[in-house]
Amino acid sequence: MKFIDEYRNKNLILKLAAQIRKSVKRDYTFMEVCGGHTSAIHRFGIPSLLPECIRLISGPGCPVCVTGTGFIDKAIYYSAIPEVILTTFGDLMRVPGSATTLEKMKARGADIRIVLSSLESLAIAWDRPDKKVIFLSIGFETTAPGTAVTVKQAEKQRITNFFLLNAHKVMPPAMEAIMKDNVNIDGFICPGHVATITGPGAFSLIPEKYRTGCVITGFEPTDILMSILMLIRQVNQNSPAVEVQYSRAVTVNGNSAALKYVYEVFEPCDSVWRGLGTIPLSGLKLRSDFERYDAEKVMPVSLPEPEDNELCACGEVLRGVKTPSECPLFASVCIPGNPVGACMVSAEGACNTWYRYRMNNE
Repeated sequence: MKFIDEYRNKNLILKLAAQIRKSVKRDYTFMEVCGGHTSAIHRFGIPSLLPECIRLISGPGCPVCVTGTGFIDKAIYYSAIPEVILTTFGDLMRVPGSATTLEKMKARGADIRIVLSSLESLAIAWDRPDKKVIFLSIGFETTAPGTAVTVKQAEKQRITNFFLLNAHKVMPPAMEAIMKDNVNIDGFICPGHVATITGPGAFSLIPEKYRTGCVITGFEPTDILMSILMLIRQVNQNSPAVEVQYSRAVTVNGNSAALKYVYEVFEPCDSVWRGLGTIPLSGLKLRSDFERYDAEKVMPVSLPEPEDNELCACGEVLRGVKTPSECPLFASVCIPGNPVGACMVSAEGACNTWYRYRMNNE
């Protein structure tokens, strides 16, 4: 608790807020590209501490939210095969596919199990050699190492009934796609946990090519406020750069051991992002030496084009074009108990966060 209290100290929070107010010279728009930051910003009431000239918008930082409907449709298809056990993180259960959800498939009798890690899924495969066990592997640079380790472990243990339905993604190409989309952004609040793996250099393209600053940020209120102050100073001085606020966890070279595992097992590929479409080299696919663990290679599937609710603004929210409250379904048809779009499902989704922390303050 002492560690947490250090970064939630009321006097320090108020001091940082005062420094921000003294530093502003114009209007500023900053985007956080991490669902954990979106949740923390509104849970800690950060917007209420900022002057009106600072606008914070959410980006494509929730792995559940950016996972496309097509992926969910494939997962649903596999779940209906009697010899398949589907394993997944809990949030994916309620993400709408074109026609149904994994949660509803489980209620109909599909063997779908919630796990906390890919290694837990591998243990199920070991215990049930009569079944094909498919793990829904999603997430950014932070979860990819764990999946890579699991694949290597499956190889070591000669487990032949474990497979991935894979949608791992990497963050910097999505940030570049947003810049190319001409969204008005003065700086990025960058995910600290991603940078613990990649190191800060992964984000260097943004200031170098687009003259937009990045600050790698922790998840406590003082972290976020300090990062906003750092971005304001970059804008005021016209000196965009990649700065590290989260220095207690992020090193210059990141986690070389984790990266070694990732690039032994995976290689870059194009990937589909909800709201952003196909982004070149923004995903990770299994290398040819490990394709025997790829569910789509072993059990090919061909499905119709995915269908999304045309009224759902999840795509625009993920691009920073709209706020959740600008969606016609928000807080009426679409609520956490009945999510229409993926952004309302996860606790890190922008719509879910706005519903819980901001709806009554708009």
